[in-house]
Amino acid sequence: MWGDKMRVIGLTGGIASGKSTVSEILKELGAVIIDADIISRKVVSKGEQAYEKIIQCFGKDILMPNGDINRKKLGNMVFSNKEKLNILNSITHPEIVRLVRQEIELLRKNMCRVVVVDAAILIEMGLHRYVDQVWMVTVNRETQIQRLMERDKFAYEDSINRIKAQLTNEQRMEYADIIIDNNKPISEVRKFIGEIWNKVTRGD
Repeated sequence: MWGDKMRVIGLTGGIASGKSTVSEILKELGAVIIDADIISRKVVSKGEQAYEKIIQCFGKDILMPNGDINRKKLGNMVFSNKEKLNILNSITHPEIVRLVRQEIELLRKNMCRVVVVDAAILIEMGLHRYVDQVWMVTVNRETQIQRLMERDKFAYEDSINRIKAQLTNEQRMEYADIIIDNNKPISEVRKFIGEIWNKVTRGD
């Protein structure tokens, strides 16, 4: 039983699994969302420590004309090279975790009821250690690839590289308290989320 204390849910799932849709539903239900992707953008923006380190490691070719990091170009570079991905993660992950934890504590002081940490690589970053429950969104790989190619305009090979860079669904399941099957119709997904939301807010 959680009693009256703030609940922190870690929402994770593979790239293009529909996690953002689930996050929006939770927001509609009253959750405060901490979006790790927004925080990761802040971490690599001009003036931040990580920005300078990334340029030192990957060169100025990854910069756009305005000086911002071209995240798609950097992504294509690191997701096809595990060593480079590890270097990038070692620069950005500690900063992302620090800012997420900072946000959680701020919301705790503000007496928020339910906070959702929305992070595709929640487990890889170790953020699951700072949440009460891990909710995992799953979808089949074919759907992931199709969405990445259509939505993000990635080539097939780039789509595969980005999926492979993350944990598999089987690996995530070892950490998951709740599994949300996003292969089902959205009406069924909404119904299921509503049911587990009610349990959380009741303190079950």
